[in-house]
Amino acid sequence: MKMNKEEFDKKNIFGLGEPNVAFSEYFIGNSYLNQLAKTDNGISFANVTFEPSCRNNWHIHGAKSGGGQVLICTAGYGWYQEEGKNAQKLSPGDIVVIPANVKHWHGARKDSWFSHIAVEVPGEETSTKWLEPVTDEEYDKLDD
Repeated sequence: MKMNKEEFDKKNIFGLGEPNVAFSEYFIGNSYLNQLAKTDNGISFANVTFEPSCRNNWHIHGAKSGGGQVLICTAGYGWYQEEGKNAQKLSPGDIVVIPANVKHWHGARKDSWFSHIAVEVPGEETSTKWLEPVTDEEYDKLDD
């Protein structure tokens, strides 16, 4: 699926946000972050936008108990993959529940902008461990 910037901007209701410079070392390509809300008990909601072909590195949302992440796809088309499994195509309205301690990555398809709300699930001793990049070879094998 393709989605150019002009069409994407019309559908990205939570806004592009600012360049995601704080985490840029963990992304291939440019991403943007719009922090939406954070609750008193530690649930965080952020709209993350990926330019075409942008993806984050493999990573793990670790937790002793609880934890993990939920992705709510809002605009454009993307990918999600857990280690050892096939990549899943993502479209607006898709929801991905990522348990704690599961190695995964997510990002845009080659010809589409992509946006999702990332919900950080509170837990005990939570952390994010950033790992190796998703190589061009791995990414280019995906069938848009």
